[in-house]
Amino acid sequence: MSARARTALVVAVLAAVAGVVVVGVAALTVEETEAPASAVATATPRKGFPPLQLSLGIRDDAEAADLRRAAALYEQGKRRQAGAVFARHDSLEAKLGSAFAAWPASEDRIEQLGALYPRSSLVQLHVGLSRFWAGLAGAETAWREARDVEPDTPYAVRAGDLLHPEFAPGLPGFIVSFDYRIEGETPADQLQRLAADRTLRGRLLYGIALQGLGRPVSARRAFEQARELDPNDVDALVADAVGRYDKGNPSASFSRLGPLSRRFPHAATVRFHLGLLLLWQRDVKEATRQLELARSAEPGSKIALEAKRFLDAVRNAGTP
Repeated sequence: MSARARTALVVAVLAAVAGVVVVGVAALTVEETEAPASAVATATPRKGFPPLQLSLGIRDDAEAADLRRAAALYEQGKRRQAGAVFARHDSLEAKLGSAFAAWPASEDRIEQLGALYPRSSLVQLHVGLSRFWAGLAGAETAWREARDVEPDTPYAVRAGDLLHPEFAPGLPGFIVSFDYRIEGETPADQLQRLAADRTLRGRLLYGIALQGLGRPVSARRAFEQARELDPNDVDALVADAVGRYDKGNPSASFSRLGPLSRRFPHAATVRFHLGLLLLWQRDVKEATRQLELARSAEPGSKIALEAKRFLDAVRNAGTP
């Protein structure tokens, strides 16, 4: 199987289970992410408009509603309507939206925003996208800035995707082995409750919620706190390992999960998350083997059922 075919298969698998594991914003096409990052500097201008990557999390204010509507219009190709909605607001998200809606006449405006906000992951990500779409040099530089200046943001996660097209998009998420229900009337209420819960269970669920919001650094901290509360709890140990996943240094996770597979040989969660991380590496064959081991380790368990979902997705994605 070619690298491009593996990429397409893995992206299809993750899309099939997106509600479970995929953190961050939509990926560029397989062809775009498959191209070596070094090719960006010599690329010719692309047709159409660059993707706009706004992540508003659990915001439910009036501006967030407008921004979501404008982003949807932009995605639909209704740039003029999108620009009119963006123009109602003065936030960085709105300024970038207005600039992107006016593409390509707004290339200089986007560069200006990049100079004004060098410590904004949001802005630097979009400066890189603008350069990439225009075929200009410097997209990688902007994406590295986006990744490094505010690493605890979905924009940093997205920048990592663009810098490492050899991996699946987003970051792998931890899946806890117990069933749970989060109390709270709104997502903000739920997050607040989890933030205040200092129990092992609470730390794990808070870390999962933070991963879902594209905040990997905070999630890693929550998982570390869970491990400190009980250094012998397999969920806490696996969560701590998964939370350390870094596309620049995958061994930070694998070096912990490997020993856990020997310490807990019958724990489905260890095998499942090994399979998950291998899937992110596009090692579909070994990922499938680990997922099969997870399914057979604890038949009927929540993790076994999750493993089956992934295995079914792999098989369906690989079916012509």
